[in-house]
Amino acid sequence: MKRPSFLFTISAVLATLFSCTQDAYEKGEGTYSLMQADFVEAHSNSSKQIDQALTDDGLMLSLQQPMTTAWTTTADTVYRAVLYYNKVEDGKVEAVSCSRVSVAFITPKDSLTKDMKTDPLRMESVWLAKSRRYLNVGFYLKSGPTDDKEALHHLGIVADTTITHADGSNTLHLQLYHDQGGVPEYYSQRSYVSIPLYTLKADSVSLSINTYEGIVTKQFCIK
Repeated sequence: MKRPSFLFTISAVLATLFSCTQDAYEKGEGTYSLMQADFVEAHSNSSKQIDQALTDDGLMLSLQQPMTTAWTTTADTVYRAVLYYNKVEDGKVEAVSCSRVSVAFITPKDSLTKDMKTDPLRMESVWLAKSRRYLNVGFYLKSGPTDDKEALHHLGIVADTTITHADGSNTLHLQLYHDQGGVPEYYSQRSYVSIPLYTLKADSVSLSINTYEGIVTKQFCIK
């Protein structure tokens, strides 16, 4: 059965983001001592290479050498990603690693073509980009190897209700759609999703996520 277009999928064997801790590298002026990481809108040039990136703090980064990835398949396109980089001279940066981040566009609940699913997961963090263009969610999914090629996590963001307050402002309530999709629950692996907010007319948003400890709701002012 074809899945609804608002959902994105994550396979049973998750692709984890490149990550590091300070203890993983030599301290001081080692190769990675000044490395930074940012959620970005990464731009692909005419050769389908990442040549620049706009961080969530609003800083434009120009790559010293354009970066080739397996997932930048279209020229002159903006992708959501996490960029690890070192600052170099003349305002340029040296890219170390770049991982694509799933983008979950918001769909109204009354347009769902299947039942709402809220299978639990482990939430790590929810934060608003400084630019207020995205709401970012870090979470862990229960996963494990399986021979079932159709075993996939299905995730999405559903707009539930809009609440108008006494001062005339309004809050859009969002829910995380999660269907475990037959994926075994042997261990946890981290993933991220970014929710675009730049087309919303709401003054604030709240996001509810079903976790193994119960429902967690976070609210953010986006205006």
